[in-house]
Amino acid sequence: MERVGGDVVVLEKPAADTPHLRVREDRGYTVLEFRGEIDIVAATEITPHLDDATGGPAPRIVIDLSRIEFFDCSGLRLLYRARGRVLDQGGHLHLVCTHRLTLRILRATGLYRLLPPATTLDAALEQPEATSGTL
Repeated sequence: MERVGGDVVVLEKPAADTPHLRVREDRGYTVLEFRGEIDIVAATEITPHLDDATGGPAPRIVIDLSRIEFFDCSGLRLLYRARGRVLDQGGHLHLVCTHRLTLRILRATGLYRLLPPATTLDAALEQPEATSGTL
């Protein structure tokens, strides 16, 4: 809620599905499925939803990149942001990625070691918590 000129205005939570993001629950995890081209425009759209999902205590998050077509440094910033927020809250983060060029970017930046990607959502959800970037 926000007070505007003496009136109380209820601010609605933004919708979870956008052109570049689908948010859903699966086996106790919040799955953030990135879609299409993940660039600065998409990152601007995704950030509030990512922050909402990673803001609570001990969040359990999967970021699924299986439906992306393009991924630049804006996407990397989203992954680093998610990882930092999840670790700060004592949570767990898993990544799904099979996109060849994105995997190359993850390796080149070292994020591949910090957040080892699974090849499918099922594989990510079956990973032990110790491999979720919390080391």
